[in-house]
Amino acid sequence: MNGHRTVALIVAAGRGERSGSALPKQFASVAGRPMVAHSHAALAGHPGIDHVLVVTGADQVEALEAALGPVPRVEGGATRRLSVLAGLEAIAATGGADRVLIHDAARPFLNADVINRLLSALNAAPGAVPVLPVADTVARAVGDALGEVVPREELVRVQTPQAFAFSAIVAAHRGWAAEVEPTDDAQLLRAAGGKVVPVMGDIMLEKVTYPGDFAAAEARAEARFRVRSATGYDVHRLEAGEELWLGGIRIPHDRGLSGHSDADVGLHALTDALLGTIGAGDIGTHFPPSDSQWKGAASDRFLVHAADLIRAKGGIIDFVDLTLICEAPKIGPHREAIRTRIADLLALSEDQVSIKATTTERLGFTGRGEGITAQAIATVRIPEAG
Repeated sequence: MNGHRTVALIVAAGRGERSGSALPKQFASVAGRPMVAHSHAALAGHPGIDHVLVVTGADQVEALEAALGPVPRVEGGATRRLSVLAGLEAIAATGGADRVLIHDAARPFLNADVINRLLSALNAAPGAVPVLPVADTVARAVGDALGEVVPREELVRVQTPQAFAFSAIVAAHRGWAAEVEPTDDAQLLRAAGGKVVPVMGDIMLEKVTYPGDFAAAEARAEARFRVRSATGYDVHRLEAGEELWLGGIRIPHDRGLSGHSDADVGLHALTDALLGTIGAGDIGTHFPPSDSQWKGAASDRFLVHAADLIRAKGGIIDFVDLTLICEAPKIGPHREAIRTRIADLLALSEDQVSIKATTTERLGFTGRGEGITAQAIATVRIPEAG
């Protein structure tokens, strides 16, 4: 199904009244970020997903923007089913899709392997869901007495995201007439006669519902994530007739940097640092300087690409540090603008970005004003495989 349009729909319109949080739980912090930000980053960064749409309540626009910035959203309904339907109708009204993934924001830790399994399963069926086996003995409760045991071999725990052929799930939602509210979208497709296949889920996708679930989610994140750091280094020559771009900001100067793309030495060093955290080579691996399409290109594209690769693996960027080394121009007057720009490009808060500047006391090529050097380090958390 390569080349088909795939949209991810995140359902984040609930009130989360059972969670005990002052905020609706989807906007509460888990593992250092608003809960909805984790799954949004994983879906937006996955190469098989073309667009992400978030469904929220009418009074949750500010909370969503605080969590994610300006992102595509649609207003939800009074129930989960109506919220999903609103999202599906919004997708249909803007060109539709071939495939859709429907995900609950209360399941924050989504990795690329689950998404890959779901998309692959859609080649054989109109619906696919991630599941986990039931390990405990399961029995019916009859009043105040324990009833018969239910064979657990026939039972699974169903998670999200759930993946569907778009036309099939839209038709199932539009045709739902039962008074009882379904607990998930696969239930609607099955009721409409559509086949839903299970794929292996992930314990990290456990749903956050009750107050104790936040601590459990933090513990899962701590146990499964491993901290990685990597460095980046870059140098470019200063030449007359070039624009000077540093850290995504155009800086007035009598000379600019010459080299790959717009030669933004700061963003190049940061890009290499981020790529290094996932062992993904360097900037030249992904954007060869010999390829004419990158001549003069904005380096922010390279930085965002590296961040997307990390998030597609379910990774979290915790902190980046950039040091610019030059005699001129003075970086101080532009430091905060650079910091703000990099934070925006990486979807980080500004306190997760450090910008420093120094000189070489007029020693070497930087001291002679022949070029600018940048050093960077990035710290990320990457979930272990499995």
